[in-house]
Amino acid sequence: MKPAQFAALFAGPAAFFLVLFFADLNPGHPEVTRMAAVTVWVAIWWLTEATDLAVTALLPFILMPILGIADSQTVAAQYMDQTIFLFIGGVLLAFAIERWNLHQRIALSILSKLGANPATMLGGVMVATFFISMWVSNTATVMMMLSAVLGIIVQVEKHDISAAQKNAIAKAMLLGLAYAASIGGMSTLVGTATNLAFYKIYLDAYKDAGDMNFVSWFVLAFPVAVMLLAAAFFILKFTFLRSAKAVIFDRSYFVASLRQLGKMAFEEKVVFAVFVITAYLWFGRKDIDFGSFHLKGWGRLLGTQASFITDSTVAIVMAVLLFLIPSKNEKGKMLMSWEEAKKLPIGIILLLGSGFALAKGCDQSGLSTWLAQELLFLKDASPVFVIAGMCVIICVISELASNVACIQLVLPILLAIQKVTGMPPLMLMVPATLAASLGFMLPVATPPNTIVFGSGRVRAADMRNAGLLLDVAGIVIITVASLIIRVFVWE
Repeated sequence: MKPAQFAALFAGPAAFFLVLFFADLNPGHPEVTRMAAVTVWVAIWWLTEATDLAVTALLPFILMPILGIADSQTVAAQYMDQTIFLFIGGVLLAFAIERWNLHQRIALSILSKLGANPATMLGGVMVATFFISMWVSNTATVMMMLSAVLGIIVQVEKHDISAAQKNAIAKAMLLGLAYAASIGGMSTLVGTATNLAFYKIYLDAYKDAGDMNFVSWFVLAFPVAVMLLAAAFFILKFTFLRSAKAVIFDRSYFVASLRQLGKMAFEEKVVFAVFVITAYLWFGRKDIDFGSFHLKGWGRLLGTQASFITDSTVAIVMAVLLFLIPSKNEKGKMLMSWEEAKKLPIGIILLLGSGFALAKGCDQSGLSTWLAQELLFLKDASPVFVIAGMCVIICVISELASNVACIQLVLPILLAIQKVTGMPPLMLMVPATLAASLGFMLPVATPPNTIVFGSGRVRAADMRNAGLLLDVAGIVIITVASLIIRVFVWE
């Protein structure tokens, strides 16, 4: 074991016992201090990655009952909340898309029309990745698209252009792939685990608000994601493609690759249909007013029972269908088998559950109330200062630690800040959740960054320089968008 890892392993329990035995945050209420001690231990191990994040995620289940904060049944329920099933259903749908190469067809369809020069080709890669990442995990999206992007780079290297131009184009394509995957995941609740973490914690804290579901998140987050995608494109174009502006490519490579896939197979068509129906069921639950056109939601067909069915129910119903529809080209098999389902990321499920357990503990122990009292100095602070400062802090943390772990730790604190400032809850929690997806500078910040860095074609300095500009742009875009939305939606 390396000294740094040993130090990190020791620091977690050491901090836990220091807080537990030498602090008294709220005299007469020892459970507040106990919950703070648990949170400190988990935070240190998450931020330093002293052990696997999933192992750390088990600590709340062990410590909270032992310390009398909550019983085992209550804590365990957080690890299998209905939000977890939304994640599971989305992942299973992504597995089906990957199994039948639907993602490849979508990507090549876009590139065959946009791959005329480095700039439009970069745009094509980023748009395709962004769209897929809205529904598939960021990591899976990058893994799906990486072979196609490396194929593009190989074709670029066959052209009669300078080595510097070839390297610049390769860097732009790979960074564009990583950045678009992270940005696309911001758009929908199922796009990334950070969004699901917010969803669960918000619903628990504001049960009667009734203002957060798949559609409302999309309405808030999608415009921000599109602006951030545009910013990423122009930053990469300015940073890497100025010298390759006049390079022209033959789109025949993409056209030929698309033709090699042949016509859409029966399985692709059915998976695409399931995907479209799932999206409609997520978006079409409630009536949507387009002004001159009013779309009635399917929820009204169920009457009073509509509230029993959540987005998670939809996700699992559609996922189960994939196991029941037979394949036409693989006799005796279904569109999905349990062999594919075994790839479910249990670590992420535990990580989500542990965050929900921490949030429950903060509320049940009174730690959230104590934090609110300690943050009274923010009561008269400007919303611009609060949101921008919060985004900067979260962005910095997410560069160094898991985005999911970061938002799990921050959201309970934001609940306390909301009680103090009186700001609309979504005005704090939505920007924070979006900011947790901003880690663009370091290879360790997100799995997409790590994957493209592992290709050996991107230097750490390249990612740092482009990522810093994009982090700053993201903080500005999220802050400004939040203030604009406040005027029209939250006030």
